[in-house]
Amino acid sequence: MRRLVSAALALFGAFLTPALAQQPQRSECLAMANAAPRVMPVVFKQVAAAAEVEITYAGHSTYFIDTPGGLRIATDYSGAYQVGRLPDVVTMNRAHSTHYSLYPDKRIPHVLHGWGEDGKPAIISERIGDTFIRNVTTDIRRYFGDDAGTDMIRDGNSIFIFEVAGLCIGHLGHLHHKLDDSHFAQIGRLDIVMVPIDGTYTMSLDGVSEITRRLRASVVLPMHRFATPLDDFMRRIGQQFEIDHRIDRSFRMSRDTLPTKPTVIILDGV
Repeated sequence: MRRLVSAALALFGAFLTPALAQQPQRSECLAMANAAPRVMPVVFKQVAAAAEVEITYAGHSTYFIDTPGGLRIATDYSGAYQVGRLPDVVTMNRAHSTHYSLYPDKRIPHVLHGWGEDGKPAIISERIGDTFIRNVTTDIRRYFGDDAGTDMIRDGNSIFIFEVAGLCIGHLGHLHHKLDDSHFAQIGRLDIVMVPIDGTYTMSLDGVSEITRRLRASVVLPMHRFATPLDDFMRRIGQQFEIDHRIDRSFRMSRDTLPTKPTVIILDGV
C-alpha cells in the first residue's frame, strides 16, 4: 500500500512540476500595490542597511541602472548614449532610431524589445540576475512614411518595470497617449519613474503630468527633455512634488532613502 501511495505521489509530481514551471513570475510591485495596509509592530533592533541601486542619466531616454548584484541595465538603448561598461540588459522601444538598435553590440547578452512581431504584443516577464523585468504595452504613432492606413500601432511601445532591491522602477518609454485604469492596474506601484517631458514628440505636457500625478512615485526622473522649460512641467504636476537639482549625472537610492515627499530629480551632469 505504501509503495502504491508513493508511486501515485511521484506520478502527480511529474505532472505538477512542468505546470509550476510555466507559471508567470510573481511581481512584488503588483503584490504590494494590491495588498491591504498592514499594521507593523515596532521592533527595536538594528537592521542592515537596504541595498542600493545606482541610476545614471546617459541622455535622451537612456538611463543606466546598476543593481546591487552587479547587473547593468540600459533603457531605450540605441548605443548612442553610453556611460562606462556595456550593459548586461538593454530595453528598446521602436519610436525612432535614438530609442533602439536592430544591431546592438553582440556582447550584450539580453536585448528586450518593447514591440512584438506579426502584430502581437511583446510579453516580457523574466528574472535576470537580481532583477525581475516586465512590461506593460501601449500604442504608438506610426513612423513617417508608413502608409499602413492607421494612425497608431497597437501595443507598439512598452512601459518597462524593473523590480530590484525592494524598489519598483518604471520607464514610460516613448509614450503617445493617456493611460487608462487597466494600464495603471498592470503597472502597480512605482517608487521611481522615468517620464518623457518633451510635450510634443511623445505626448502633451498636460497628459504626461496627469499620468505622473496619478503614479505618485517617490522619485520622478525627467527624460526626453529637449527645450521643455522644467518650470512648465513642475507647474502642471503640482505643489506636492519637490524639485532636487543635481550637478551629477548619477545617484544612489534604496528603499530606506526614498524621499518622504514625491521629488523630481534633475541630473545635469550629462
